Amino acid sequence: MNDKKLYRSSTDKMLTGVCGGIGEYFEMDSTVIRLVWALVVVFTGFVPGLVVYILAAVVMPMNPGAVSASTSIPVPPVAPVEPPSAV
Repeated sequence: MNDKKLYRSSTDKMLTGVCGGIGEYFEMDSTVIRLVWALVVVFTGFVPGLVVYILAAVVMPMNPGAVSASTSIPVPPVAPVEPPSAV
């Protein structure tokens, strides 16, 4: 039995990772999914496609196995900079 589940992508995302997650699920390039989604949004009068995208972003869980790009690289603290002294 196939244990694939549909998740929002935490690494391949433009807005919320919906199209990236769909691309990972179907093993397709997420750019193709984004182009098809954009065409659906344009040809359905914008509202239905946007509503479905927002619902998908709310309903689809984030991929628990992937590491987010924002948490994978530690950022060192920045030392405060003192203003130059007046002579």
